[in-house]
Amino acid sequence: MENTDLMKFVTTKAQTWLNGSYDEATKTDVRRMLEATDSTELIDAFYKDLEFGTGGLRGIMGTGTNRMNLYTVGAATQGLSNYLQKEFHHIPQIKVVIGHDCRNNSRKFAESSAAIFSANGIKVYLFEALRPTPEISFAIRHLGCQSGIIITASHNPKEYNGYKAYWDDGAQMIAPHDVNVIKEVENIKRVEDIHFQGNDALIESIGETIDAEYLAKIKTLSLSPEAIERHKDMKIVYTPIHGTGGTLIPQSLKNFGFTNIIHVPEQDVISGDFPTVVSPNPEEPAALSMAIKKAIETDAELVMASDPDADRIGIAVKNNDNQWILVNGNQTCMLFTYYLMRRWNELNKIENNAYVVKTIVTTEVIKKMADKNNIACYDCYTGFKWIASVIRELEGKQQYIGGGEESYGYLPEDFVRDKDAVSSCSLMAEIAAWAKDNGKTLYQLIQDIYLEYGFSKEKGISIVRKGKTGAEEIQQMMTNFRQNPPKEIAGSNIMLIKDFETLRMKDMATGQETILDMPEPSNVLQFFTEDETKISVRPSGTEPKIKFYIEVKHPLKSREEFEAVNQAAEQKVEAVKKSLGI
Repeated sequence: MENTDLMKFVTTKAQTWLNGSYDEATKTDVRRMLEATDSTELIDAFYKDLEFGTGGLRGIMGTGTNRMNLYTVGAATQGLSNYLQKEFHHIPQIKVVIGHDCRNNSRKFAESSAAIFSANGIKVYLFEALRPTPEISFAIRHLGCQSGIIITASHNPKEYNGYKAYWDDGAQMIAPHDVNVIKEVENIKRVEDIHFQGNDALIESIGETIDAEYLAKIKTLSLSPEAIERHKDMKIVYTPIHGTGGTLIPQSLKNFGFTNIIHVPEQDVISGDFPTVVSPNPEEPAALSMAIKKAIETDAELVMASDPDADRIGIAVKNNDNQWILVNGNQTCMLFTYYLMRRWNELNKIENNAYVVKTIVTTEVIKKMADKNNIACYDCYTGFKWIASVIRELEGKQQYIGGGEESYGYLPEDFVRDKDAVSSCSLMAEIAAWAKDNGKTLYQLIQDIYLEYGFSKEKGISIVRKGKTGAEEIQQMMTNFRQNPPKEIAGSNIMLIKDFETLRMKDMATGQETILDMPEPSNVLQFFTEDETKISVRPSGTEPKIKFYIEVKHPLKSREEFEAVNQAAEQKVEAVKKSLGI
């Protein structure tokens, strides 16, 4: 679209917000953008509508169709209400759950959504205060609801907020429901189409009762209570990074039997401004720095953090030199998978049809674990809604053990259908106690997993390109990789290319193409080399980024070799980056 056409488009779109039943503060902000000399803010605010992506609706808070505000949230809720009424017209009372995180405007968006649902005759269970995302998933299933939402932007920076929509199984929506809801939202042409005046009789506040039932179910996941009893006073530092995890995770750890939970008081403060961190993301080393400092002061054995909506877990452990290091998302997933397989085997819990799930960008070590233990391993797209989709398809047919992804999310249960830091923190503490009971640290346990299943090093790289021009640049990068794929990476020939947009897999040696068995196309490319390097490339579904996932292999024969092998693998990763031009 030419610049003059774009300006005409966004100006016309913005002016509709001056003519409709929007509040005066919103209209004033629109006028300010229209009158500004620099049109960048106006374009970014109105050049498109927020769409459901990998994690639902997510964007910067502010005025405009491409912003999170009462009207975009309202349109999403009205559209969802309309769709629910079509899909569940045969039941006497449609019911939904609403939760929210600690972010600025989250409570306001949650209450406004409750009003809209109730105005449409839908029964609403509204959590009385902030709660973890996985508890909303649990509550949908527990209360027999048809849908639910949580207002959260997960680990995004403070200027963001978001809207995750769930279906009746407690999982985030996938096709056809996500697409159909968007169609319903697009049918709402005027703000007057949104029913903002609620029916208080249909809104019920929930909280402590659901908390107790959720925590009781999580307690049933414990596999090594004897190890916990022997090491119950193990010092554990936990931080919610100003978010929802503080409401339940310390209590869950106590329920498991741990008695020495050390807090980071400054980060127990609930705040959407996240005052102690630049980014409230447990993937970022800086987000755990205060917790690690507290661990050094108290001589703790484990550091754990959850992101603001408590679905992701970040951990830090001591290495063999007694120095604190961060455990990455792939290693965290490996720890959970290894422990669950090992203990389920020892307790004779595994059935012949047991399985685990991982995303296509998660380490292949998980599949090697599953293969060696005669357990099925299913690959799915990035985003926990796809792991939940596999669970739904196999429910009652195969035995779910666990599922995870490289981006610090894991689900060790199936009574929740989204990644769960409440159960994951509880279980990770148990793994630490179990390792200690076996004379190992968590760091040594990671080394032993590599020795048994092969060493792998992964590196995630995100290139940020904001706004409309950024989105176009990201798309062009994907087009270039498709039209001119590399023939070799870091000196190793490409043997296999998987294009999930065309659902085709090509053997580069023979030229033979086969069909990829996936539920739908997705804008992801993967390259596999002769030396088992795996490269995945995809645009983010929730952020203005293009993501590269690099996984390299290296022989490892002993714990003593670990640091040298790790350094050699790091050099290989750098060579791969250079080959890709990133």
